[in-house]
Amino acid sequence: MTQSLPDTKPFAAFEWMIAMRYLRARRREGFISVISLLSFLGIALGVATLIVVMSVFNGFHAELLNQILGFSGHGAVFRSDQDPIKDYKDVQLKISKVQGVTQVTALVEGQAMVSSLKQATGALVRGISEADLLKVKALSNKDLRTAIATPGGEDATPSFKGFDKADGVAIGDGMARQHRLALGSTVTLIAPNGPDTVIGNTPRIRDYKVVAIFKMGMSDYDSSVVYMPFAEAQDFFSTDDGATSLEIMVDDPDKIGERSQGILAVIGPDMMLQTWQTRNVAFFNALAVERNVVVMVVFLVVLVAALNIISGLFMLVKDKGSNIAILRTIGATSGTIMRVFFITGAAIGTIGTAVGFILGLLICLNADNIRNGIQWLSGVDPFNPEFYYLAKLPAKVDAVQTIYIAIAALVISYLATLYPAWKAARLDPVEALRYE
Repeated sequence: MTQSLPDTKPFAAFEWMIAMRYLRARRREGFISVISLLSFLGIALGVATLIVVMSVFNGFHAELLNQILGFSGHGAVFRSDQDPIKDYKDVQLKISKVQGVTQVTALVEGQAMVSSLKQATGALVRGISEADLLKVKALSNKDLRTAIATPGGEDATPSFKGFDKADGVAIGDGMARQHRLALGSTVTLIAPNGPDTVIGNTPRIRDYKVVAIFKMGMSDYDSSVVYMPFAEAQDFFSTDDGATSLEIMVDDPDKIGERSQGILAVIGPDMMLQTWQTRNVAFFNALAVERNVVVMVVFLVVLVAALNIISGLFMLVKDKGSNIAILRTIGATSGTIMRVFFITGAAIGTIGTAVGFILGLLICLNADNIRNGIQWLSGVDPFNPEFYYLAKLPAKVDAVQTIYIAIAALVISYLATLYPAWKAARLDPVEALRYE
């Protein structure tokens, strides 16, 4: 009496049962099981690594952009001959009326040497009014320390209120650590272009009290920027009643190109406009190239894992040749055989992708904690702020990118199963049983 298959509909329970049995290798099929395990681990680690890499790069890009724009604005206007802008208030008013412009800040900027009892370093000195300084959110955070008499007493939240009359400067946390300065310490600022004397131009040297210590979270700024009251900076850099530049903020940083036309129309031909895109184009282009290269390298891990699926299935087909022949003789079609081996390989890819997806998200959600753990165990900070600019490891998960990564891994693993499954379906039962 001839046995027949219980159900031969596509992807029936019978086909799933056989596929799952092939995934559970017996003792003599242990090597095939090892290859399947390596395929699973390769896909899981590849997907997890891709998600982590993309998220860290996204977070790095967003955090750097936020810090850079928070410090230097979306655009800056200055005279083409580098002279101070004498009528900066009138220009400031004209620019503020341009559609999309949200803030215009007058600045007096200049390079100076910061000298203390410990060492001397270069710095960018920014003269800014108290009202504008209070609008810089990157500075007025929980890490701000100040000796300014804040209204409300000692228990009030530290702020830059009273900065114009504090008779001192604000320095970054990095600079304070370099020079071993604290609130109330004295720091010497030396400007190269001082007053003209009978023996020529002499440097301008002045002592200032440290009235505030800020921490932006970007090491380059925290160690090399000094904020000074606007009027004092005008006197220190001899700009009379002028400003060296006007910093512009717009409603959308990505639309600064569109807003530029209106700004250029009101500032006049003797002025220049520099946007954040032109100022940092090389930096962000290099970041994009690095991300693309890393993604390509990690993507190869998924491809290698897919090749392991192919080799593992070929070995499984070779080992199960007699089983395939018996199934064919009791009524299994070539489509049934093909689907059995497709399910076997696709299960490895699907489970591996799911595990990698979850693992990648868990790592991203705990990226900074993992970094701190590695630092605690090894004693070495794997994300040193002095090299990577930022004080913490950022990770920003992009839902669309993450879904694309999962879909790509699934497609690759599914495609890898097609050829071995097709070869299994074409196996001749007579040839398979000839030497059994």
